[in-house]
Amino acid sequence: METDDLDYLDDFNNGKQMAQGKDSIEKAFRDTKVPPWTKQITVRSMVTGFILSIVFNFIVCKLNLTTGIIPSLNVAAGLLGFAMLKAYTAFLQKFGLLKQPFTRQENTVVQTCVVASSGIAFSSGMGSYLLGMSPLVAAQADAGNTLINIKKLAIPWMMGFLFLVSFVGLFSIIGLRKKMILDKKLTYPSGTATAHLINSFHTPKGAKMAAKQVSALFMSGGGSFIWSLFQWFFNASDDCGFASFPTFGLKAYKQKFYFDFSMTYVGCGMITSYLVNLSMLFGAVISWAFLWPWIETKKGIWYGADLDQKSLHGIQGYRIFISIGMILGDGLYHVLYHAGYMAFILIQRLSGLPLSTETEPELSTNYDEKRRTEFFLKDPIPTWFAATGYIGFAAISTIGLPHIFDQIKWYYVVLAYIIAPILAFCNAYGSGLTDWSLASNYGKLSILIFSNANGLEKGGVISGLASCGVMMSIVSTASDLMQDFKTGYLTLSSPRSMFISQLLGTAMGCVISPLIFWFFYSAYQVGDPNGPYPAPYGLVYRGIALLGVEGISSLPKHCFALAISAFAFAFAINIVTELLKRFDSKYKIYRFIPNAMAMAIPFYLGPYFVIDMCLGSLILFVWKLRNKQQAEDLGPAVASGLICGESMWGVPAAILSLANVKAPICMKFLSYKDNARVDSFLSAPAPN
Repeated sequence: METDDLDYLDDFNNGKQMAQGKDSIEKAFRDTKVPPWTKQITVRSMVTGFILSIVFNFIVCKLNLTTGIIPSLNVAAGLLGFAMLKAYTAFLQKFGLLKQPFTRQENTVVQTCVVASSGIAFSSGMGSYLLGMSPLVAAQADAGNTLINIKKLAIPWMMGFLFLVSFVGLFSIIGLRKKMILDKKLTYPSGTATAHLINSFHTPKGAKMAAKQVSALFMSGGGSFIWSLFQWFFNASDDCGFASFPTFGLKAYKQKFYFDFSMTYVGCGMITSYLVNLSMLFGAVISWAFLWPWIETKKGIWYGADLDQKSLHGIQGYRIFISIGMILGDGLYHVLYHAGYMAFILIQRLSGLPLSTETEPELSTNYDEKRRTEFFLKDPIPTWFAATGYIGFAAISTIGLPHIFDQIKWYYVVLAYIIAPILAFCNAYGSGLTDWSLASNYGKLSILIFSNANGLEKGGVISGLASCGVMMSIVSTASDLMQDFKTGYLTLSSPRSMFISQLLGTAMGCVISPLIFWFFYSAYQVGDPNGPYPAPYGLVYRGIALLGVEGISSLPKHCFALAISAFAFAFAINIVTELLKRFDSKYKIYRFIPNAMAMAIPFYLGPYFVIDMCLGSLILFVWKLRNKQQAEDLGPAVASGLICGESMWGVPAAILSLANVKAPICMKFLSYKDNARVDSFLSAPAPN
């Protein structure tokens, strides 16, 4: 599941609680001088941002290449940025060398830079649409496995592609920042929560809590790294080690029901909501315990008995396209819902009717609002600059992209850039109201449109996947930038410093992300469903492109009917959830309705990572029962440490793999009969 498919309102609610019970947040900083925007972006902030960008790009890249589920890392970015700069400035101050104090504005700049950079690791498509162009993924898809529909991955063109498409979105709606932040007072929950977190760090009480959180993060991170190192010694070949432990028995293991001891996904489970984790478990049980075993009984009837397990014309086709059906059903519902919801809100505003407090909670006093507005308007970004930047970068991209992808026509790119600002506005507006970003859904729809326009013989698969990158990059960066403007507004950070730090972070991401991806790509068979980095979204996105160019004729028997049923189920379950939210205020049954998008992920990948994430939820649940306040304060830091520690082990593990260094032990688990056969074979006398 991509980051933009999850709703992280818990962070916002925490930020809201921090704001309540105080007359004014800004009065606490009344005697603290706000530096000009030129001093909010410092050399030390950019060095810190660059170091953390490498760390967070490793984390996001690994998550992209394993399950594609990426939790919100904003809190960890803000926390680690605070820890590094606080330690550095405290050291300088001790020796009387500190010339400029560490401020919350500088903390905000670091957080913005890191999130912008790691955001490129997601929107770059190296775990989805770009990987879907590769020969390995194309070979799994069978159909469309032709030279014109394949592009070999390489660092130069991937880096060039990112530089061409990643900056355009930053200019698409910056002219509307005043309208969205000040006039419409959109909440941008994640940006608001991050701002309250940073504000709290820079008060004496908040600094003490931040020190505890940093300590918890490093302790859990160190433990996670050491545990990953320990596991490596038992992983000499495939199906060896703790990751292949048959937790629930060998039969369950064959259906991928086992705990693989991954601290990364235990940490993800602690951050992700209970509903999402349980929804994935529900989807895993439906698919791998019932649906796939039933379809496998139709082998030789619905699909060929001699087909490879990886073929899209066999069981793999059902797994991929039923999952795609659910993803598209959920995505289309939210696109339509948000379009209607935004239209309703705009009509309310134009008619002068009051908005409900649910969509626009009061988070500041008049003093705070006045002071924040003053600083937000102090350093304007001219509209002509935004328009010139968008047109200029769009023109460069229009010229450059056809040189990277022969299959995409220049007028396709022009059309995408004409449509994109409208979708970017819709996404940024919807994100401001609900914290949901629909960037990946707009990208999937663009795949269907542009792949169909080109056709299979003219490279429709590649043109569809490339157009996804164009659309997704614009829509995603636009909403991310507006979230950062909200964070800057609440921390008195200049819009100019926010925009420039976003630009610098994006540039860092365009360089760092391909290099880190290539590090994994060179060491492992990235995209192999049976390998350590299956990158499930690569095949999913290519499957969507194949749907666009080939239609339903390429699918195995009854696959389309099942996919349509999954599409309808996902759409219906969202309608039921929304109706229950509106009309069931007493029992709140909607809290127990599964999330369709979350259910779809294990349909293809299997339940093993879901077991890890549910364990993370269980740990957090028990922790809250024992000490709720401690769990709320330290839980996100511990979870982030678990994710960081195992992800950082990926660096030496990849180096060992590149050097062809094997672990000394293979720990395997066999049935009694298989073990007896192995013993018999080993005890047999060697032939002369």
